[in-house]
Amino acid sequence: MSLMSRQLSRQELSAQLKLALPIFGGQLAQSANGFVDTVMSGRVSALDLAAVGVGASIWVPVFLFMTGMLMSATSVLARHVGGKQLQRINPLMHQVTTIAIGVGLIAMVLLCNTEPLLEFMDVDPAMRPLVLEYLFGLSWGMPAVALVLALRSYTEALSHTRPVLIISVVGLLANIPINYVLIYGKLGVPAMGGVGCGWATAIVMWLMAIMMLVYVYRHRVYQEVRLSFKPWHWEPRTIAYLLKLGLPVGMTIFFEVSVFCIIALFISQAGAEIVAGHQLALNFTSLVFMLPLSFALAATTRVGLARGGNDPEGLRRAVKIAFKITLCIGGTAAALLVLTRAWIPLIYTDNAAVISLASYLLLFAALYQISDAIQVTANGCLRGFEDTTIPMVLTLFAYWGVGLPLGYMLAMTDLAVPAMGPSGFWLGLFAGLSSAAVLLGLRLRWRLRQPLH
Repeated sequence: MSLMSRQLSRQELSAQLKLALPIFGGQLAQSANGFVDTVMSGRVSALDLAAVGVGASIWVPVFLFMTGMLMSATSVLARHVGGKQLQRINPLMHQVTTIAIGVGLIAMVLLCNTEPLLEFMDVDPAMRPLVLEYLFGLSWGMPAVALVLALRSYTEALSHTRPVLIISVVGLLANIPINYVLIYGKLGVPAMGGVGCGWATAIVMWLMAIMMLVYVYRHRVYQEVRLSFKPWHWEPRTIAYLLKLGLPVGMTIFFEVSVFCIIALFISQAGAEIVAGHQLALNFTSLVFMLPLSFALAATTRVGLARGGNDPEGLRRAVKIAFKITLCIGGTAAALLVLTRAWIPLIYTDNAAVISLASYLLLFAALYQISDAIQVTANGCLRGFEDTTIPMVLTLFAYWGVGLPLGYMLAMTDLAVPAMGPSGFWLGLFAGLSSAAVLLGLRLRWRLRQPLH
């Protein structure tokens, strides 16, 4: 490798670190909000804690679908930034914002009408009123969080990810006192219990949206491409294209999340300790996954910028560096999970049976860390190519055609081996994620061989 090539690779590494690390910090802060809600509602009663948990299992998938839909806007905006077509940024943001407001309002209506779903899920009748009130309060924040996601695409496309971190941390810090006031009834506000978590989350969502707007309007780093909504541009064809890109990404996330939900339902028949061990291992590995995911999001921006700048060498370098980073992360995570699996469960519980099962399942989690890193990075790079429909089909096949059927066969039947219980599902996850890694890797390899335009 020549000196110039090494220097360019170091610059690309630095650019991806600068993009990804604030995203990672922001994701951790957002995840911590769920932890805060769990702890504070749990101090009221087990019923309130359960209601918040059931409510979260409904609104979080809706939020993730919205995230996926708006995530693809980053690659389109980055392509125009890379091509120095800065005059298109504001019109594009008008279309992204239109989609965000529409999706936010639809999500709001859906969360206000979940009673049939609770009946279908056979949720405890004593819990249903609390879940419905919790979701009603939270639903008022969905348009706001959709606006945050739209503005996040704008700022990430411009390679400024620090606002995501700053505003997520401020939102976390605000959530604690607002929760305290609404849950326990302080400052003259009646005590709402777990329902207060929903209203607190909605307030924090609006607070984050206002902060994000003020930040992008006032901060000097946006001076070159200052966001403006006057005059408003209406481009139906652009909206249709953004939806064509975004809907498959939202569906891809939904497919993955739904597989984990189905597995949880199957395992729920096995008893409280087995469910707890499974959820513990899954929760910790979900936190670990945020790191390669953050670099995959950074790769989307870097690939989009290179495409816009008609820089095939820079594009290949961005993809290569992204894979090197995430493979290092996946390999390190696998090794650490194996070495520390006996201690990780102690963070969550002191139940010996739960600790033993979780420690065992973390071995299976270590198996798929590299596969998971490869598939999420390949997907992030493909989003940078604005290639989302075929990856959706590939991930649907990997998760639902390979991972879940194989996991069910190993866990619940004696067809191949004696029924393995939860570990069978984890082997299925390994097979599904490995299939996704191979298929998406092949798709990305094909993409890299095509002309940029």
